[in-house]
Amino acid sequence: MNRVAFEIFGLPIMWYGIIIATAMAIAYFLVVHLAKKKGISEEIITDWFLWTIPLSVIGARIYYVIFEWENYKGDFFKIINIRGGGLAIHGGIITGIIVTIIFCKKKGLSFWSFVDLIAPALVLAQGIGRWGNFANQEAHGGPTDLPWGIMIEGVKVHPTFFYEFVANVGICIFLLYYSKKKKFEGELFLIYVFLYSFFRYFIEGLRTDSLYVGPFRTAQLVSAIGMGAAVGIYAHRRKKYSK
Repeated sequence: MNRVAFEIFGLPIMWYGIIIATAMAIAYFLVVHLAKKKGISEEIITDWFLWTIPLSVIGARIYYVIFEWENYKGDFFKIINIRGGGLAIHGGIITGIIVTIIFCKKKGLSFWSFVDLIAPALVLAQGIGRWGNFANQEAHGGPTDLPWGIMIEGVKVHPTFFYEFVANVGICIFLLYYSKKKKFEGELFLIYVFLYSFFRYFIEGLRTDSLYVGPFRTAQLVSAIGMGAAVGIYAHRRKKYSK
């Protein structure tokens, strides 16, 4: 697949960017729709997007560059060039959570209620964004004989980007369904963190382009921490709610 969708005045527009932008737009309209049901204005959601999305992209890039420093050191323009890929979703999520904490404090909003609101849209956007990896022919797994394998440079490999797409869409559907049954504020977000981390842990094990900390895959370490934190905070908040 050609990474370039089309050109404008000689400037190539990449499929990667188009897909990421589409994912963000879909997430925005879904959050606005859900927010109206809770009496939260579109202006609040727009403000949150305008702050969180750019900073999360920067965070995702910084995270990726840190763990791939040997390939980027000494070349500032290479560091800031994200047109060819190189965004780590965990870096974006961590940055987004920090920005959301600050945003909620500034706006006088409940953090746990707000992240419950955005969780379904967030995981859906992550799933759609994975098709950007397909466009760049990246984030795939090792060789496989399975019938749904895809050809990359003449080798049939696991379409791990597609595995994550399916998992994320499934999580989104579950969160939307369960939202009417949630027992405390923050439950949807914590379920999202646990389920995404769970699936990502195993999918990451199939990938051939993982970031590493020593002999360990960074995404698996972060996913394990995410699952542990989600379970611990869930138990604490559930107990607090019960009281």
